[in-house]
Amino acid sequence: MKTFEDIYGQAPEVTAVAPGRVNLLGEHTDYQGGFVLPAAITRTTTVGLARNGTRRHQVYAADLDEHSTFEIGQNAHEEFARYVAGALALGGVTEGLNLHITSTIPMGAGLSSSAALEVATLRGLRDLGLVELDDVQIALTAQRVEHEFVGVQCGIMDQMASSLADARSLLYLDTRSLDRQLRPLPEGSEVLVLDSGVPRRLAESGYNERRAQVEEASRLLGVKELRDVQDVARVESLPSPLNVRARHVVTENQRVEQAVQPGLSAESFGKLMNASHASLRDDYAVSHPEVDSLVELLQAHPDVYGARMTGAGFGGAVVALVRTGTAPAVANDIMGEWDGQARQVVP
Repeated sequence: MKTFEDIYGQAPEVTAVAPGRVNLLGEHTDYQGGFVLPAAITRTTTVGLARNGTRRHQVYAADLDEHSTFEIGQNAHEEFARYVAGALALGGVTEGLNLHITSTIPMGAGLSSSAALEVATLRGLRDLGLVELDDVQIALTAQRVEHEFVGVQCGIMDQMASSLADARSLLYLDTRSLDRQLRPLPEGSEVLVLDSGVPRRLAESGYNERRAQVEEASRLLGVKELRDVQDVARVESLPSPLNVRARHVVTENQRVEQAVQPGLSAESFGKLMNASHASLRDDYAVSHPEVDSLVELLQAHPDVYGARMTGAGFGGAVVALVRTGTAPAVANDIMGEWDGQARQVVP
């Protein structure tokens, strides 16, 4: 793999790192002002940066062996570089930079490799003294990159998790107010993440369609966001499929609020994860048959408290809450039974 020095003939001035994330509960609620429970993962994206004395930015993705060059303030033609171009433009960078990207986060697995790239780039700009942003402002700027430069109308969860979460705790986040607390995992549990091997492409999936559907549901119900609906029976008056889309969001918010109750057992938390997957599969319709089969195998394992798809869906990763110390053995058991292309990601 080519280094920064190999590509640019100089050392980076700064190197910045940001983690991917896995979400245990609160899927597809963040763009309706809801509640989420993500954690950072130990897989990360690293960006090296240095000034190049020109009016152009140059980006090299080592894992893809791809280059991109674009003018200051402009978007990139290459898809991988748009996340970087947006961060540079929204950061107001007025001098050319060389950037070098490496990552251990599987792309297309629903583990927020894009958010990690945005956050790492913005952290690098901060370390270079080119932007003055705190960690929340970095997350908000990264979300704007998705909206304005990538074309995905994402919520704020991924960017907040990459910028503020850690791999030892759950980030209980109110995505409307951005109030947040770090919460421990249920006693006697740890997290296992498996990549199903089914790739998903967020901008080309049904993500924006789902967002438009729940926005229309909010309008018809006369609320700002579905976060404001407390009684799930209210959504049943909506036309199909808006009723089931809204039902997922309302019940998912309720599951997150149940999950953060003091003293909740790992068994009870796992049941909430199982219910979340059923809702994502049946009401929100963002799962995939191979992902469903992988989740079913995990849910049936004696050392698994609960399992679900994670991320925007249409493929990607699954997350399980398992008995402490059993994650490697569970992963081996599941991959031995399953005939797909699953691979262990976390821990």
